[in-house]
Amino acid sequence: MPLVTRNIEPRHLCRQTLPSVRNELECVTNITLANVIRQLGSLSKFAEDIFGELFTQANTFAFRVSSLVERVDRLQVKVTQLDPKEEEVSLQGINTRKAFKSSTTQDQKLFDRDSLPVPVLETYSVCNTPPPLSILSSYRDDGKEALKFYTDPSYFFDLWKEKMLQDTKDIMKEKRKHRKEKKDNPNRGNVNPRKIKTRKEEWEKMKMGQEFVESREKFGPAGYPSNMVYQNGSIGSNESVDASYYPPPPQPDSVSPSPPSFSEDSLPPPPMEFR
Repeated sequence: MPLVTRNIEPRHLCRQTLPSVRNELECVTNITLANVIRQLGSLSKFAEDIFGELFTQANTFAFRVSSLVERVDRLQVKVTQLDPKEEEVSLQGINTRKAFKSSTTQDQKLFDRDSLPVPVLETYSVCNTPPPLSILSSYRDDGKEALKFYTDPSYFFDLWKEKMLQDTKDIMKEKRKHRKEKKDNPNRGNVNPRKIKTRKEEWEKMKMGQEFVESREKFGPAGYPSNMVYQNGSIGSNESVDASYYPPPPQPDSVSPSPPSFSEDSLPPPPMEFR
């Protein structure tokens, strides 16, 4: 619902009861001209009010800009005069120095009865008063004021306060959720990144032979499986490692195979000097 701050009166120029006159047309014409003049007077009054508000706001803005310029000039002079090589500040002096505190005062009570514009105040003064429903508040069992069912000036403030409290609860709930996740996963930020393979490392692996490269990729650099050896050189637990990664242990009872036997016919002939 829009709020009309300035209402030009009279709104209807010719809608008026005519008195008992001989010439009604001349009477209507005079009434219309008089209402037009009244409208022009109301318009000039509101125009003067609008330009007066603009002038006041422009003066306030100019005062704030001039004060800001003075503060910037003073700060510029202090910065140019400051020489850190000549002025030695000890650590004890930094700790004992008082913290910076701004002397700027915050604007308060911007929307009270004294800050109302003159047209709004005039409109408020001509409004009808609410009915005396507060008399019925003593007969209610729930303790609520009966007048608030008809008009409640604090409705929008209560709505804003409820929304702010709900937003605060949501933020605290989200913080508790993140804190719980961080507590459940303490090593979440200590995950080892994947090592990038380079061509130099590939050639270093192939330097000793292809069979050593396959063994190194299978069991890792220290003879352990590759998923147990981390980048920092530490060896993990064997809980998550399959037993197939480890070579089978030697059997003590197993009999070593005998060397192959060669027959005399298959042997090469002896050298000439031994014949």
